[in-house]
Amino acid sequence: MITKENFINYFKSGIKNKNDCGVGIEHEKFVFSENKRANYQSILNLFEKLYEFGWKPINEGKNTIALKKGNKNITLEPGNQIELSGEKLKNIHQTCGESQEYIFELNQSLKKLKLNLISSGFDPISKSKEIPSNPKNRYELMTKIMPLFGKLSLDMMYRTCGTQINIDYTSERDFSKKFFVTNRLAPITIALFANSGIVEKNKSNYLSYRSYTWQNTYRGGLPKIFLENMDFEKYADFSLNYPMLFIKRKDEYIDAKNKTFQNFIDGDIENLSANEEDIADHLSTIFTENRLKKYIEIRSMDACGWDCLCAGPAFFIGLLYGNLDEVFDIVKKWNINDIISAYKDSPKNGLKTILGKKTILDWSKDLFEISKKGLINRNELNSKKQNEVKFLDHIKTIIDTSSTNAEAIIAKYKKDKNFFYINEK
Repeated sequence: MITKENFINYFKSGIKNKNDCGVGIEHEKFVFSENKRANYQSILNLFEKLYEFGWKPINEGKNTIALKKGNKNITLEPGNQIELSGEKLKNIHQTCGESQEYIFELNQSLKKLKLNLISSGFDPISKSKEIPSNPKNRYELMTKIMPLFGKLSLDMMYRTCGTQINIDYTSERDFSKKFFVTNRLAPITIALFANSGIVEKNKSNYLSYRSYTWQNTYRGGLPKIFLENMDFEKYADFSLNYPMLFIKRKDEYIDAKNKTFQNFIDGDIENLSANEEDIADHLSTIFTENRLKKYIEIRSMDACGWDCLCAGPAFFIGLLYGNLDEVFDIVKKWNINDIISAYKDSPKNGLKTILGKKTILDWSKDLFEISKKGLINRNELNSKKQNEVKFLDHIKTIIDTSSTNAEAIIAKYKKDKNFFYINEK
């Protein structure tokens, strides 16, 4: 029988030795055919081109829903966004190289099909009714359930793209400190990486419309408990009392009727018994800004182009692996209500958002220096003897100009009404 101890042991099994701690990146892209989102057949054609680079299909029944090469996957999102789920690697040099290789392979394949990628946190062109779906089984159920409990849930599924950073922990105490920091930094993460200011070819009045969407999505948001001290047992209690989205049995997805995992254990759902795989499925459908599996997922960044794709992971690795104590000492002084207020304001106000007595821009300046110091402390060098600090250049530009990607794109779009500058090169 599954109990709370199974959850706690699941989290404990993620503990790594310090030398084995890595960084993984997941990032999504929109695929377009001219000015229309690519349909499922176009994605299948793209997948076939990627076979030439060693990618292999993953099928659900008769349908190809993902590709695999080594320990990395290309997965298919509800509106045919494609996502690279990268390997857990040692440093930012390696993760950035992985992304560079992936984008090269994508672009070679896309050119042959006259398709293109757009790197934005929210689809800047399409209306909801214009977006094609795909036959991935779970999405059919999610499309029915999600909008019942969150007004922008379908927009989240079909019209957003994000970047996710996966990091390890060396103990329960190390997890607690890292999780505490990442959640308290959520407003800053949203503002620094805002890249979704245009919706349906119009200025949205948000810099990160993606983040606004996620804040109004079923199962999303920033729970207040995440801003407090968290340990494995508290996260297990949170998960047990969190509504389930579905129960998977073979290729079938069963509606959990918004009942909690504890209800499931108690036998209140379809007379089914919970197992270890259900734990993993449940944890992966908690759509909060950050979450715990056997590693910590940082999930507040908009998708962005090559200029910033490596900057987010570098920023957080500098803070969390290179200089955790210093950043922890700063964020522990922040008032929880101030953080929540800044979290709600940051999608619209960006770097001008007030957190406590300072703007997010001013906090970003402080955190940039802490991250830079952390990357220097790590001293992870590439073949040219360069450390990871070089990947912070994009953030330095944002801070120096006091302008996010979103603001730069809004200014360009206002001038020429063209999206060519957010196509992934």
